[in-house]
Amino acid sequence: MNAEKPGAPGPGLDTPGPLVRFSNVSKSYDGQVLVVADLDLDIARGEFLTLLGPSGSGKTTTLMMLAGFEAPTGGTILLAGKDITRLPPHRRGIGVVFQNYALFPHMTVVENVAYALKARSVQPAQIKRRVDAALDMVKLGGFGSRHPAQLSGGQQQRVAFARALVFEPELVLLDEPLGALDKQLRERMQYELKQLHERLGVTMVYVTHDQSEALTMSDRIAVFKDGRIEQLATPMALYKTPRSLFVAEFVGESNRLVGMAEACDALGVQVRLDDGTLIAAAPAPSVRTGTRVVVSLRPERIEIDQPDAVNRIPAILERQVFHGDAMRIVLRRPDGGELVVKIAASRLVGQPNRGAAVLASFNPEDCCVFAADAP
Repeated sequence: MNAEKPGAPGPGLDTPGPLVRFSNVSKSYDGQVLVVADLDLDIARGEFLTLLGPSGSGKTTTLMMLAGFEAPTGGTILLAGKDITRLPPHRRGIGVVFQNYALFPHMTVVENVAYALKARSVQPAQIKRRVDAALDMVKLGGFGSRHPAQLSGGQQQRVAFARALVFEPELVLLDEPLGALDKQLRERMQYELKQLHERLGVTMVYVTHDQSEALTMSDRIAVFKDGRIEQLATPMALYKTPRSLFVAEFVGESNRLVGMAEACDALGVQVRLDDGTLIAAAPAPSVRTGTRVVVSLRPERIEIDQPDAVNRIPAILERQVFHGDAMRIVLRRPDGGELVVKIAASRLVGQPNRGAAVLASFNPEDCCVFAADAP
C-alpha cells in the first residue's frame, strides 16, 4: 500500500472522462417492470456520490449492477473506459462494504483484511505492510489479533472499510454501511468516512435512504424515484432548489401549502392559498397562471412575528418540542392546516407560548412552487 497515500487508487485513473459511466442501463427481474429504467449516469474520479431514495426506487439495484452482483437487462457500464457490463465481480477490482459487515467470524481482523490480498496472490511481506497500513488508516492498529465477535459494531465496520481499501481499488461501493449502528456512532462514522475519502481521493458510491446522511457526506446526490434519477446535484442545490415536489419533500423536512397561481412572471409567482391568503413565491418557469400549485417551504426558513417579512400567515401556536439544538414549533392555520417551524436554540429568548396568536413570516425566495399534478 502506498506509504504516502494508503489505499490510493490504482492504475486506470489517467484515462480521460468519468471513472464510471452508465449508458441507457435498465434492469427488470420479471421482464415487465423496470426496477431501473434508461439510466444515464457519469461518476467523476475521486467524488463521493450518494444514491438516495426510498425502498424500491432502484438505488441498491444500481449499486449491485456496478458491483457485478446483478446483470443489467440492457445498456452498458464502463469503468475507466472499459466495458464491465458482463464482467464477473472478482475481475472488476472494486471494493464493496455492506451493512452487515460480511466479516469472516472465524478469522482475526488481520486475516479478514488480508483475505483480498491473498486472493490476488500478493507476496506475504507486502500483505503485512499493506494490512498494517490499512488498519492504522481506520484507527484499528493493535486490534489485528481479535475476532469480529470481540469488536463493537463501529469497530467491525472499520474492519470492513479496511478490507475494501487494502487492495487499492479505483472504486469503493458502500451499501448502507452505517445502517446497523446507533445514532451517535453512525453520525461519528459519517464524518470519519468522509475524512477517509478526502484523504485517500478514492471514488466512493454510497447507497442510503437516510437524507441527513446523504447531505452530510456527499459531493453529489442522485435522488432515485421509480427506477429513475429525479435529480442529480450537490447537497446544497438539492436542498435549496429542488426540481420536483418529490425531491423537495424527500430531501429534508418541508411544509406544504396548496393554492392557485394568480400571477406568474420572471420575478416570481403570486399564490392564493386555499384559505384565501395571498403569498409571494420564487419564480417557477414550469407553472402557469390559473394552475393549482403546491408551495414547499422549509421549517427553518419561517420566523415568528417578523414585521419586515414579505409573507405573513396568521396562526395559533399549538405545541413546542425541544430538540436540544433547536425548538420545533407547530402552528395551526385558520383552515386547520399545520405549519412546522424550526428555530435554533440560541434564538429562543422571547418566543411566544402555547395558544398565542402569531404570524408565520417568510420571504418569497424561500418558497418553491410546483404544479399540484406534477409527480
